[in-house]
Amino acid sequence: MKRRLIIVISLLILLVGCTLMNSTTSPKRAVEDLLGKYQSLDNKVIEQLDDVIAGETLTATQKDDYKALIRKQYQNLTYTIKDELIDGDTAVVTTEIEVFDFAKANKETDLYVSTNKDEFLDDNDVMSDVLYQDYKIKKLKDVTDRIKYTLDLELTKTDNKWKVNDLNNVERQKIHGLYSL
Repeated sequence: MKRRLIIVISLLILLVGCTLMNSTTSPKRAVEDLLGKYQSLDNKVIEQLDDVIAGETLTATQKDDYKALIRKQYQNLTYTIKDELIDGDTAVVTTEIEVFDFAKANKETDLYVSTNKDEFLDDNDVMSDVLYQDYKIKKLKDVTDRIKYTLDLELTKTDNKWKVNDLNNVERQKIHGLYSL
């Protein structure tokens, strides 16, 4: 009886292990892992965000505020895998994501600034980037509208593991909610 139980448990472990192993090597699973890293604020994702923000001409406070906005964006990203096409060692996973619509806020900010330039002039009557960025960040903080985008993420199989290819600029803009036509 004990021997049968051990055999059954061993087979069950083997079956579960193979299932888990297969799920982590599928293109769909690789995309889920990538988007999960955004949602969980994975260290590498945050390091990349820090690198991008460090290169921006923002004040220290603006950088902190902007980083907080993007972190909120990542944590609230939702997605649905729509399709998975595998062709040998390449694949495309079509994914619908939903994020805060920062692009709309940016458009509204630019429209407001263009029609109210006097509010954004410094003491020398020159357009102040600091005032502009402060206003834009304030508008981004107020965003509650969400938008859906479709991503066709390309993957390559190497050493029997699927890896999402580097994201292009449009895909990153969509994840950040900043993509506009």
